[in-house]
Amino acid sequence: MTTFELGIVMPVGQFGPQRSTAGWPDIRRMAGMAEAAGFDTIWTPDELLWRADDGPPQGYWEGISMAGAVAAVTSRAKVGTWVMSALHRNPGIIAKAAETLDEISGGRFVFGLGAGHEWPGQARAFGLPEDRIFARFEEALQVIIPLLREGRADFEGTFHAARDLLAAPRGPRAGAIPLLIGGNGPKGQRHAVHHADIWSGYVEARADVDEVGPRITSLEAICAEEGRDPATIGRSIGVVVNPLVPAGQRQHVVSGSPAEIADSLRTFADAGYTQVEIMPSPGTIEAFERLAPVVELVKGA
Repeated sequence: MTTFELGIVMPVGQFGPQRSTAGWPDIRRMAGMAEAAGFDTIWTPDELLWRADDGPPQGYWEGISMAGAVAAVTSRAKVGTWVMSALHRNPGIIAKAAETLDEISGGRFVFGLGAGHEWPGQARAFGLPEDRIFARFEEALQVIIPLLREGRADFEGTFHAARDLLAAPRGPRAGAIPLLIGGNGPKGQRHAVHHADIWSGYVEARADVDEVGPRITSLEAICAEEGRDPATIGRSIGVVVNPLVPAGQRQHVVSGSPAEIADSLRTFADAGYTQVEIMPSPGTIEAFERLAPVVELVKGA
């Protein structure tokens, strides 16, 4: 039977009406709690600043810096970016960051990567591109993948360039850092089928298999088109989990008792997912404490 893994996403963004912010002492403690609880992977998101129509702006600690910090204070769990934005950075520097994070973690880094997005206003606020995001991502991959796998890239495109660029120094797993590509739609899935070890999506409207099950069908169809054995690619789904409120309060959030949450997470495994990435809500010490028995229940099943 395929191993079913659980990941947890660190709360590096402000949350709640008051825009509460977890500082590094709390994030460090939560990372230690996650590792002790048995989570397979500890993730850091890569967002900058969200502007919403119905509330104050929502800021985030910088994701790569936080991934390095989490890697430095843990020793067993994998540490990953879920997912690093190709829109935010030069692709050659993205590949260098991945090698550096694998070095810091001692070979525990999972390189999660995505096209990025302009919404809701963060690209404009930071002076980042807001057009042709997938075209930019496709070019970025022409730099990142050769650097990651072969240690060298030579590419001249409309948006990106790498001119006899070497990946140096290399981390402890040169050419073998696991790559996760995120994207809910078929474009992201096709990139994952071409390049990645894992494809990842996330729940949007409903945290159940009626929403996320068809994405497995789509992924497997793309594997068939591209000639890839679907058994060779991991399938990850991200979902918000609130262990502090009763079950069923919000359709896109998994909540309830540890047993109820564990039962809900198992339905994703039944639908064909190999791992779930939990986004805890709220991002507090108490929420992390309540999630520990969930891991035990899922792993012990």
